[in-house]
Amino acid sequence: MGKFWALLFLSVPILGTLVFVISMMGANPTAEALIPLPWERIWLPEDISRDGHMIDSLFMFILYLTGAVFIATEGVMAWFMLRYDKDANPDPVKYAHGSHHLEVIWTILPAAVLLFIALHQMNAWGQAKLPYGEPKDNPITISVAARQFEWRLVYPGEDNVLHTPDDIYTVNELHIPVDRDVVIHLTSQDVLHSFFLPNLRVKQDAVPGMMQKVWFRAMKTGEYDLVCAEVCGWGHYKMKGRLVVETQAEYDEWLVEMTKAANVTQTQQRPAVAKE
Repeated sequence: MGKFWALLFLSVPILGTLVFVISMMGANPTAEALIPLPWERIWLPEDISRDGHMIDSLFMFILYLTGAVFIATEGVMAWFMLRYDKDANPDPVKYAHGSHHLEVIWTILPAAVLLFIALHQMNAWGQAKLPYGEPKDNPITISVAARQFEWRLVYPGEDNVLHTPDDIYTVNELHIPVDRDVVIHLTSQDVLHSFFLPNLRVKQDAVPGMMQKVWFRAMKTGEYDLVCAEVCGWGHYKMKGRLVVETQAEYDEWLVEMTKAANVTQTQQRPAVAKE
């Protein structure tokens, strides 16, 4: 019975590994699936960012590293469970008070691995941020304010300056042009939120009292998710918006329509002037 339970628990990581391998087969949307299962494409969302491939490479490197350690650890554990099964092991029990050398080894090794990962990820961070710095090639600047439980967005108007009377306001709908740098001025009006664009590999916490800049460039048009990745209260699950990546012409047309709508609203709200 003990071997049965041991094999049952061992099957969990084995099945998990098989699911991982199958999902990796469908990770590339342009590749033909090796195993045509309806749930095979369950891996990372499509990357439409200029710099997302570096984030994905770092993610996969850490996953493979920790996966190898996990498989080795599970293998050793399974060997100990079979080797020292009480029904098959005639050797008497031997008690040990621990080993100082082993304690030092399994403290230094994980620390060295974590230090290596910390140094290795600095290269990906540098490639994604430092060569470009803050975009200077006429970027689109948008203010995003998170609040329970929505995203409030402000676009500059005709003067191309934020927080002036001709600003354009939207809620939960982020429009950007394709193949152009976008700078987000991110703030929070109440609690901690997290500005997350999965398809752009962008995730930045929104901290009350702070304004942080996030920049990226989308390389493909379409509609994608804008979500909050920080548990921010009872309505966190519905704090979802929409990212619309469109051509420059479509983006300009959308801005014109939003400007007309804003002018109509302002005219309707303007108090009437009494005639003499």
